[in-house]
Amino acid sequence: MPGFLLNVGSVVICAHGGQAKPTVPNPRVKVMGQPVTTLGPPYVVAGCANPPPPANVGPCIICNWIVASLRVKVMGMPVLLQDSQSICVPTGTPATVVFTQPRVKGM
Repeated sequence: MPGFLLNVGSVVICAHGGQAKPTVPNPRVKVMGQPVTTLGPPYVVAGCANPPPPANVGPCIICNWIVASLRVKVMGMPVLLQDSQSICVPTGTPATVVFTQPRVKGM
């Protein structure tokens, strides 16, 4: 499915409301003046409200992306899209893309 490309200004949250930010955006390609993000590096989560043990498994720490663009790549790595899928560690819940740039679409 086509979707808008994610850049460092995109808003991504974990299932518990924590803010996820890219660890290594790609500096060579920019969309609306901000670097795009690719499949390889994970996102770091801050502010996750999931309770620590023994009540639950603890807050989300990172989000590993598992599905990205099929056709658009930057330096050999698929770019992340609005409909890309991820799994947060250690909870196993998905991250959600809330907002992204509205100009460039990929597939």
